[in-house]
Amino acid sequence: MKLKILVTGKNKKVARDICDHLENDRGYLTVKCAPAKGALFDVILAELPKVIIICMGDEDADTIEAYNVFKNTAKQGFCTTIVIANEEDEKLFVKYTELKKVLFLSRPVSLFALYEKLSEIEEDLENNKDSNLSAFREFVNEDEGKSGEKKILVVDDDSEQLVHIKEQLEEFYDVTLVKSGDAAFKFLLRQIPDLILLDYVMPDKDGPQVLRQMRTIDDYAKIPVVFLTGVTEKKLILKTLSELRPQGYIIKPAKKSSLVAKIIDILG
Repeated sequence: MKLKILVTGKNKKVARDICDHLENDRGYLTVKCAPAKGALFDVILAELPKVIIICMGDEDADTIEAYNVFKNTAKQGFCTTIVIANEEDEKLFVKYTELKKVLFLSRPVSLFALYEKLSEIEEDLENNKDSNLSAFREFVNEDEGKSGEKKILVVDDDSEQLVHIKEQLEEFYDVTLVKSGDAAFKFLLRQIPDLILLDYVMPDKDGPQVLRQMRTIDDYAKIPVVFLTGVTEKKLILKTLSELRPQGYIIKPAKKSSLVAKIIDILG
């Protein structure tokens, strides 16, 4: 099975050339995406690539911070991030990134080194073995994550809302983002969060339906839940509060002070 590779970054020429070579030379499936938080988040969830290639060029702190949405990818499964950069770009990336681990590859790109690494990743997927390639410089962010952080699961079908909330909370909490009730239950099979921020109105399975289902499962029944809701649903949510007794609700778009205050009130 050929790798699915997400290619992004502000260096459009390098990104275009990389895609052409990956598709024509090796038959890999490539997915192109602009370096914007919302777009990258949606593509990651929709395509589930095994490799992410960031082609740097004219990057700044804001652009590099957009790539931090890939932090959530590590929690979803195996994924390798490769950053194509010169020495100056590499220093800038290291300064602003929150990604735990990336592989740097210099420009001009050595296709031989890239193809060998991709073949190695394919083999790792089959054999679950770790290996390194000397052409790459591995960066491990030792500052990523703080022990003892409370874990917050945010469930919302709106990508911009998810990214917005993560930016507000990640300074204080370990935040995981999912876009549906079904995705939330898949996450709960792996990990029990300290609190769930749950969108009230979602397609397929809305917030109240998710909470009702949680209340029927012993392992999930006592997880604190706070609804995220628009002003128009305020009357409905007041009825739900009396029926399902969540820990409260927050009107969207949520202010950082309101979110943090509510979480502190519940978790201490």
